[in-house]
Amino acid sequence: MILVTGGAGFIGSNFVLDWIASTDEPVVNLDVLSYSGNLRNLASLQRNARHVFVHGDIRDRPLLDRLLADHQPRAIVHLAAESHVDRSIHGPGAFLHTNVEGSFVLLEAARAHWSGLAAGRRESFRFLHVSTDEVFGSLEPEAPAFTETHAYDPSSPYAASKAASDHLARAWHRTYDLPVVTSNCSNNYGPYHFPEKLIPLTIVNALAGEALPVYGDGLQIRDWLHVGDHCRALRAVLERGRVGETYNIGGGNELANIDTVRRVCALLDELQPDPAGPYERLIRLVADRPGHDRRYAIDTRKIERELGWRPTETFETGLRKTVQWYLAHADWVREVQSGSYRDWVAQNYATRTPGPA
Repeated sequence: MILVTGGAGFIGSNFVLDWIASTDEPVVNLDVLSYSGNLRNLASLQRNARHVFVHGDIRDRPLLDRLLADHQPRAIVHLAAESHVDRSIHGPGAFLHTNVEGSFVLLEAARAHWSGLAAGRRESFRFLHVSTDEVFGSLEPEAPAFTETHAYDPSSPYAASKAASDHLARAWHRTYDLPVVTSNCSNNYGPYHFPEKLIPLTIVNALAGEALPVYGDGLQIRDWLHVGDHCRALRAVLERGRVGETYNIGGGNELANIDTVRRVCALLDELQPDPAGPYERLIRLVADRPGHDRRYAIDTRKIERELGWRPTETFETGLRKTVQWYLAHADWVREVQSGSYRDWVAQNYATRTPGPA
């Protein structure tokens, strides 16, 4: 049995689905079901006895203590997090509450649980802390990719809150010997991605004939990682990663944001053409967000060398699968585009005067 936090979100639900499909081990899935948590992501597990869903907050210590005592998990996979940079700029408090305070409460509950285990179970217990490459800040165009020892230099409230949670996880290992392993991943994409991030937002807006907003000059570089490859990497880190170590997980696909949007448009032109013309006509450059990092890139040599993991999806294969998934799941998109989602999009882009790309 493992305990997964945030298992109804984008990466979390993909991880839970992958775990159930790839192993025989049950999962206790704890999620607060905030705006981006969606039980429809897990509909296929509704009658699966190996998936136990619990609606709750990682800041609820009595709930955590009960779950750990009742289910006795051999590992915790900590995926629960507020993760959208733009939302962190508008309202940083929620990011501190969940990413910092929540991680602290979870680490303390895990430490108490782990301390009470018999010797053999204590040695095999793991706490996998899942983080982001954004904690490292921005890279210059020709700089080497982020390694696991790269200095932290977060630019946004989101990145700062994740950096703080990383430091807490490492400190709980060094001070209390809690068997923590940390991972830092690049930008994920794939199914069940809430349409506020670049790729799903582009797909959803294009199909609706709405503007495709791209920040600044659109030349910010991101390393794209298909969520399925990320899930495989997390399983490898959980099973074979060395306690106290950090593993970078990236897709090896550095691409400018404007080019990512253009590739999505080209796929939509092929798969569901618009009689009004190429989707690229909808691209609009808008005012950049504050503190926008210019480039991310992940050096994956450590996880390749130690754990034998490499991504299986190229950006071309992964993006095609992603666009096809959204085309086939219009009902899922309609459901998540609630009034609160529309209000958020209007708020975030209201002051960003659009212009043609």
